[in-house]
Amino acid sequence: MTEAMTNTDDVATELALPKARHLLETATLCRLAYNGKDGLPRVIPIGFHWNGAAIVVCTATTAPKVRALAARPDVAVTIDGGATPAEAQSLLVRGRVTLETVDGIPEEYLAGTTKVMDAAAAAEFEGMVRQMYPQMVRITLEPSWARFFDYGGGRIPQFLAELAEKAMGGGPERS
Repeated sequence: MTEAMTNTDDVATELALPKARHLLETATLCRLAYNGKDGLPRVIPIGFHWNGAAIVVCTATTAPKVRALAARPDVAVTIDGGATPAEAQSLLVRGRVTLETVDGIPEEYLAGTTKVMDAAAAAEFEGMVRQMYPQMVRITLEPSWARFFDYGGGRIPQFLAELAEKAMGGGPERS
């Protein structure tokens, strides 16, 4: 696999892999990487919602990332899963975000933040955030590049595959 991926069919194929879709639909957090107002990189954990075509995160209109993303909309996202090396999975996504200020609470925010709550807890949470946020910013990432790795399943980055092959005797012999 090459690291460059600009073909939208390739991106869609990668995101449609069953284990990649599982991460998109069930993981509670992603890690959003962007360049801050000062131009330096940031990585933040944040709840997200996958709408079938894009990763959506929502935040307060006053959050520092809003101004930074408006100025520099290119981002990367990582969604991880698995508690052991044999279960480790990662979905890496890159693209450009769009920002939209909306009145009230976006449905994507509620869908992303209540994934692991029962109905009563979700209702209580929703009531609280509706009082807290008169507006929010919906940040939408339509993927332009994606790669799914299943480390225990053998779907690993090319450089690791080459190192493993060499270590297992596929490379030059050592004396």
